[in-house]
Amino acid sequence: MPYILDGKSISPDAAFTHDGIQYPAGWIKRVSEDSRQEIGLFWQADPPMHDQRFWWGYDQEGALIPKDLDQLKEYWTAHVKHTAGQLLAASDWVIIRSIDPVSGREPAAEVLAERKQIRDISNAKEECIAAAENVEELAAYVTKAKFDLWSDEFFVEEDSEAEDDDEVLFSAGSTVSGTFSGTFADSGTDTVSFDL
Repeated sequence: MPYILDGKSISPDAAFTHDGIQYPAGWIKRVSEDSRQEIGLFWQADPPMHDQRFWWGYDQEGALIPKDLDQLKEYWTAHVKHTAGQLLAASDWVIIRSIDPVSGREPAAEVLAERKQIRDISNAKEECIAAAENVEELAAYVTKAKFDLWSDEFFVEEDSEAEDDDEVLFSAGSTVSGTFSGTFADSGTDTVSFDL
């Protein structure tokens, strides 16, 4: 954002006139902050960044202004359905061939399982979108990396606490923590053993 003087924005590189005095181009950059403040010139900082998919911006108090929750749910549900449709389209020909009286070939079990998984994931995502009680919850859900998954990994539960319990700090000397033990030198090769 630019500098502000008497309610007007001024580029740091521009010449300007204030109280009958002409200030040359670049004056703002060359003088101290005290000199700028003496004439009432101040920097207007950019507002904090926000995800424009979910919020309009900030109000006067600095709180985010959410977009309409129902419209957002409708958009993200359509997004999920569209993606699922594209993924299913890749194997539609197998299903069409199976109902063709001339072909009569049954679809492979793997194809049917893959199509079922796509539908199950789509349904799960749509349920989570519908369950969001506010824009914050919806934004948190659809911006997770998991939201973009369409494989078995989608159904794996997130276990962030287990990751924190395995932290081991290593330093020169010996370190023992739970099932991990090791000897560490200042240089050379270190050894670590895992009791599984």
